[in-house]
Amino acid sequence: MIRVDHLSLHYGSQPILQEISFHVSRGELVLLGGPSGCGKTTLALCLAGLIPGHDETGVRFSGQIRIAGLDTRQHPVARLSRRVGLVFQNPSAQLFHATVAEEVAFGPKNLGLTPEEVQQRVRWALSATGIEALAQRSVRHLSGGEQQRVAIAAVLAMKPDVLILDEPTADLDSRGIGQVRQALDYLHHELTLTILLIEHRVGRWLPWADRLLLMDAGRIVADARPADALADRKRCTALGLCSPHPAGDQRRDPLLPPDPVRDPRGEFLVRLESVSANYGKGNVLHDITLALAEGSFTALVGDNGAGKSTIARLLAGTIRPSSGRIRWHRSLRRTPVGRRIGLLFQNPLHQLVCDRVIDEVSFGPRNYCMNGRLEPLLVAAGLAGLMERRPQTLSVGQQQRTALAATLALLPRLLILDEPTLGQDWLHLSRLMDYLRDLHRQGQTILLITHDDRLVGQYAERLIRLENGRITEHGMMLHA
Repeated sequence: MIRVDHLSLHYGSQPILQEISFHVSRGELVLLGGPSGCGKTTLALCLAGLIPGHDETGVRFSGQIRIAGLDTRQHPVARLSRRVGLVFQNPSAQLFHATVAEEVAFGPKNLGLTPEEVQQRVRWALSATGIEALAQRSVRHLSGGEQQRVAIAAVLAMKPDVLILDEPTADLDSRGIGQVRQALDYLHHELTLTILLIEHRVGRWLPWADRLLLMDAGRIVADARPADALADRKRCTALGLCSPHPAGDQRRDPLLPPDPVRDPRGEFLVRLESVSANYGKGNVLHDITLALAEGSFTALVGDNGAGKSTIARLLAGTIRPSSGRIRWHRSLRRTPVGRRIGLLFQNPLHQLVCDRVIDEVSFGPRNYCMNGRLEPLLVAAGLAGLMERRPQTLSVGQQQRTALAATLALLPRLLILDEPTLGQDWLHLSRLMDYLRDLHRQGQTILLITHDDRLVGQYAERLIRLENGRITEHGMMLHA
């Protein structure tokens, strides 16, 4: 079903993929893993026929790819899309309709199906991904995890022979992961769909996978049964596939003090007082009261759509509360917003504007006439060898680290990380989080928004849990 022979790809003089060959049979579910920036996403785009495009200059492509019998160099993307569906790492890149139902219906309509067949496929795809309740919601107002499930549903509605998913669960809560896993299990076993699944967290998929491909520096370095491919622990760790923390080191239950606005660390940096927020007619946050203390490391957790990113946007000033108020410490009221708060968005492309990584990281400090060495920051973010690269040519994980380095370069009093695990292997992620922990020990205030319980248990000292726009749990972590 998928046949790749001697595939190589260069951008200018830089090799991205090197002599890649592998075959995937009909009905197989194959995992593809490897460190951030090793070429996994580029390979996925090649398989879908999106690389090389007709207008791409400086791209050298050799070798052959055949998908369901079609040579990707000899058939247009429009025809290939009937046989292969690709779910991007960044779901917003493939969502452009007003409502979820319209988004999912777009592909089947373009196949020329009858209105009845289109609606049948829409209902099936929404049910398979567990998002029936979102059918009439605005795509623009969904959380990142909800958008991811919409993107999967839109591709499933095309009923392709081959499904390629690039980190489909990166932004999903445990319930969403379970729904996607259930849908893929059905597609794999009941419909014998051929699936190529790109993941950094390969462990959650091992029981479902027939094979595991491992990539490093643009090459396939392993192709075997999952247990055999992961038997080399040293290689597993070097490729960022194994967590550096013990498997049992999960989030501890917090100790719950009686008042969520008090923190034993000291004076508050910022407070939300009876804050509510809405998008259109829908309320997202309901009468939220919380405080972030100076020098605290707080984890904000909750299911997709609970309101976590809304709190981040309120603190950053990109949206205003519908009621209540946000109070900053008096010492910060005259501080420019860019120095008061640094926000790492879920989608790094929303905040990358320069032509080179080094320009991106130094852009903010130059505007504020700040002097300081950026080298330690670039090294900690794993960007030292990428300083001359265009951010748009980087992997999503590298883009995420670039955006974070640019944010940290301004030395903000409050740093908010909205799902920093996107596109990150364990090796890069642990190095980055260790660096942030060192900053915290020096007094940096950090708000971590994540679905990853292991990160919470390893790094955070305080936890706030949101459910349906309300705080349901709060307190200090037992290990803090």
